[in-house]
Amino acid sequence: MSAPEVAPVRSTNVRRSIVTMLTTLVGLSTPLAGQNAVTAGLAYTVGSGWQVEGFDVGLARAVHAGPIAALSLTARLGSFINEGAIIGGARGFVFGTSVAARTPTSTIAQLGADTSGGQIGLDFTLEGTGYVGSNSPLPVGSPWGGVSGLLGLRFGDPKGARLGLLIGPTVFLGTVTDVRAFLGVRFEAPLARREHHP
Repeated sequence: MSAPEVAPVRSTNVRRSIVTMLTTLVGLSTPLAGQNAVTAGLAYTVGSGWQVEGFDVGLARAVHAGPIAALSLTARLGSFINEGAIIGGARGFVFGTSVAARTPTSTIAQLGADTSGGQIGLDFTLEGTGYVGSNSPLPVGSPWGGVSGLLGLRFGDPKGARLGLLIGPTVFLGTVTDVRAFLGVRFEAPLARREHHP
């Protein structure tokens, strides 16, 4: 009689991470949660050597709670990229789940007419991310966490579609601590609201 097989710790952690993310996405997608925007974009750590590059997609919700104007939940899919390689610099696979809080956007310039113009504004985002990766060349190991403080430059209608450029430091926390520069490009568009009929 053989002993029952136990799932490897790594695959168990990945399953827990995916289940947590899916549960939160379902919660945010309910009418009670009042989500108001879908987000998509690109995320990069910047520098020499191996970096993380990925595609983000998620949901954002306006909360207006003190200094926090919006909360978001995002999934990040990407790979490790060797910035020093000319050909064949990609390696492995990265999956991350991010939770972020953003301050209200301060307008620094108004574009176009008052009724149909856009704005340029600044805000600050604090983002926490949990990562898992396969074939990782990073010294932090896998899984690992990341905390980012990002200054955002936003373009567009605050009540409509907007494009944002985010930059700031990110701290990777794993078997070692590693600080890198982070660059993100995010597009945000409001979700259609259901109309209530009497």
